[in-house]
Amino acid sequence: MDTIKIFSPATVANVSCGFDVLGFCLDSVGDDMIIRKTKSKGITISKIEGYKLPLNPEKNVAGVAGLAILKAAQVTFGFDIEICKRIKPGSGIGSSSASASGTVFAINELLGNPFNKKQLTAFAMKGEAVASGNEHADNIAPGLFGGFTLVKSLNPLEILELPTPKELYATIVHPQIEVKTSEARALLPKTIPLKKGIAQWANVGSLVHGLHTLDYNLISRSLEDNIVEPHRKQLIPYFDEAKSLAIQSGALGVGISGSGPSIFALSQGEIKAKQVAKAFQNVYKNTTIDFKIYVSKINSQGIKTIS
Repeated sequence: MDTIKIFSPATVANVSCGFDVLGFCLDSVGDDMIIRKTKSKGITISKIEGYKLPLNPEKNVAGVAGLAILKAAQVTFGFDIEICKRIKPGSGIGSSSASASGTVFAINELLGNPFNKKQLTAFAMKGEAVASGNEHADNIAPGLFGGFTLVKSLNPLEILELPTPKELYATIVHPQIEVKTSEARALLPKTIPLKKGIAQWANVGSLVHGLHTLDYNLISRSLEDNIVEPHRKQLIPYFDEAKSLAIQSGALGVGISGSGPSIFALSQGEIKAKQVAKAFQNVYKNTTIDFKIYVSKINSQGIKTIS
């Protein structure tokens, strides 16, 4: 096989209480990518549709991730990348990680799968660092592993796959504003009160237990963030109104997706997820802010081969 077309999905990181460690994979929004073997060594990016991004592979997350896996594979040929980008950069739903993880997944397939998912995560993290300034895996891991993941450690890299309750659905509202990850991180406190830390750790543990036991009530009570959200929500217009109305409409919990500006909600069942979508729409439709809304089942497979 010399060519592969894949769907590389959007992802939600942090999941309220799990800052920099938790993430889950979406199903209804993502990028299409075509990767081809080339006779010449290295990585080329011949086409990017949707958004203007650098074609220089050393300045593009897909290119850097591709170069990382090529270095490890030590092959005598290279690869060309085409990206049909439907995830807006800076949206907070893993645009850069979709490009990075999609590239390493596709190249690995064309090489005959010599690398495992943990190794692919490490390669993709090299690309993600181009966009965010540091290597992290909370968006990359769910894209490659599917479902919910927990980043146990970065050094050494350890990814835990968590169960995905079948009735769990996500609703995403993406206000069409830009929130830079560096700006969102700059708002965070350098230290936190021990009491808040204890509450956050308890929520992470409870959320993981809720996923394992299919306890939707416990999942709901665990989707709380008293450390990051209070600072970052000021960058997202109408966040409090959107969260309140979504909860009233039946959402299990609501939080900031990644560093924002997207807001995610988790619901039990597609019907409630669509009710939450209407709630989000009611908040933003009378504002001057353009927005997009997605309703998605949790994608337990991750990146998918199209052809």
